[in-house]
Parts: sequence; C-alpha cells; structure tokens
Amino acid sequence: MNNETSHVIRFGDWSALSADAKAIRFEVFVAEQNVPAEIELDDMDAVCLHAVAYDGAGVPIGTGRLLPDGHIGRMAVRKTARGSGVGGALLQALMAQARARGDRRVVLSAQTHAAPFYQRHGFSIAGDEFYEAGIAHIDMQLTFA
Repeated sequence: MNNETSHVIRFGDWSALSADAKAIRFEVFVAEQNVPAEIELDDMDAVCLHAVAYDGAGVPIGTGRLLPDGHIGRMAVRKTARGSGVGGALLQALMAQARARGDRRVVLSAQTHAAPFYQRHGFSIAGDEFYEAGIAHIDMQLTFA
C-alpha cells in the first residue's frame, strides 16, 4: 500500500460523525481487540468533539475524540490505513483543537503497545500500567508550551 495516503479530517459532534466513527471503532476495538461492544460506546460521545479521517475515495479510515476535559480517546485506524500517517494526523488535529479552545494540556490512556507512538508526538507517561477491557494501558499527558 502507498504510505503517502491522502486523507481529509472532518470534525463534528456525535450526530454528524457517529455512523463513520462507530464503524471504525467497532471494527478495531470490538472485532480486532475483543472489547465488549456494550462498553465501546459511552455517554461521553454526546459531549465530545469527534474527528474522522477519510481516504481519497471518501472512505472513513480513522477516528478519535476530544472530551471537554482535554482527554483524547477512542483513537482507532482501520488495518488497511495503518502506517499511512493518518493516526498521527488525527492526533495532531485533535491536539490543535484542544489548544485552540484554550486547553493547557491533553491527556490520554494509551494501549501500552502504542505508547511509543504517542511519545513521538510529545506525550510523556504519567502513571502506572493498568488494564481496561483486558488490555494493558498507560496514562499519558502533554502540556502545551
């Protein structure tokens, strides 16, 4: 696959982006990682700013969300788009949205295996490893300069 995949990121509320975001999250978290479907969606979706990345053909390939408290979560990229830079682009876009609205820092709970990805984007580990849905996670944070 071409690693220079072109993509566009759209922002919106849950009513605008839920169909595409849900499809990606269920494919990645529920189907691939066996996260129980009943805990994948939560009440926070309604109050988050959502981001969905679309490939050149308009197919949704990645998603993430920004909570009102500066927490970035539910970052997921479809298998076919991994390694294309879309995850980093989504993360940077959500960080820019947080900074633009005046957040002083962003935090996230990364799956432990993904911590190096977040560290490459300036995040540092903040706490001990814990398990959520049977998957090892680590809290991470980044304070804006």
